Amino acid sequence: MAYVGDDVTEFEARQEPRLVRALEMIAPGTAVREGVDAIVQARTGALICIGDSEELSFLYSGGLKLEVDYTPALLFQLAKMDGAIILSSNGTKIGWANVQLMPDPTILSLETGTRHRTAERVSKQTDALVIAVSQSRSVVSLYLDGAKYILEDIPVVLAKANQALATLDKYRSRLDQVSTRLTALEFEGGVTLHDVLTVLQRSELVTRMAMEIERYIVELGAEGRLIEMQLEETMVGVAADKAALVQDYISEPTEDYFASVLDSLARLGHQDLLDFGRLAELLGHDRKLNTLDHPASPRGHRILGRIPRLPKLVVQGIVVEFGGLDEILSASDGELESVDGVGDMRAKDIREGLRRLQEINLVDRYLQT
Repeated sequence: MAYVGDDVTEFEARQEPRLVRALEMIAPGTAVREGVDAIVQARTGALICIGDSEELSFLYSGGLKLEVDYTPALLFQLAKMDGAIILSSNGTKIGWANVQLMPDPTILSLETGTRHRTAERVSKQTDALVIAVSQSRSVVSLYLDGAKYILEDIPVVLAKANQALATLDKYRSRLDQVSTRLTALEFEGGVTLHDVLTVLQRSELVTRMAMEIERYIVELGAEGRLIEMQLEETMVGVAADKAALVQDYISEPTEDYFASVLDSLARLGHQDLLDFGRLAELLGHDRKLNTLDHPASPRGHRILGRIPRLPKLVVQGIVVEFGGLDEILSASDGELESVDGVGDMRAKDIREGLRRLQEINLVDRYLQT
């Protein structure tokens, strides 16, 4: 899918929830896409408006009121007529056919063809999703809130998705390297703010690349299942580890501040994400700090979160009780057992889990060198 416009990048356009829903509706494997593909192959062209018929009715001139169940074959047949076809908001009903849409002619449109000019104006004047199929060029254009999106051929989207997956693999590999190093430093008590921000930055870069691939998957529909499986495998543990990292190192360990930091991180511009001063500020530190020399102490969320079958509430209780990872590591069995929800057996599991994590981390660091 290519975005056409000056104010929004393609990546930003893909984050728009309404666009994602629109892409889901016309993705390969859906009934709407089947009908559109038939129109493209027959080179008949079409103007399809998906929205609430009553809200759109002020634009109608003439036409045939149908109110029948949608089928791809019927959409194809109705497209042979000159006027627009009106589908219900969920695409399951055909409300009208052969309708002449009369949007406000004073609305600015940069389109030259009548069909596409009408589509753009209708999308600016209403909340409808408008699909224009070019008769001469066999191009499918989506208009939503005045913006134009051109559907690309499936092989093109697949190629882009696979290229993005290859990039994501490299990003994830680098994330694993810096994360493994941070884990070792946390056990050794030698973490600096620079180490923390490196992992945070890499986690967010991986997350953003995954979001881009998710949009490709939506656009691919039934053709994107293999890509989706690969993405899920690559992203295992990333979101939870990033959240635990933020919980470990934010200046104020409150739920509201934690949620605010995660939200602000997701909204950061690309240049700000590359700026360690801005990232330090996000966690509640002075952005002018020398991050390479500034020591940082983890609370223990990230390490404890990697112990199998240890509930989050128990992790929270341990962190609140001891205040930091160093204190947790030096705590006696009795002190661990006294924490609400831990007890004798779970205390042993925690000890064993921490020991195994240190061993695994040593092996991982050896393999990465």
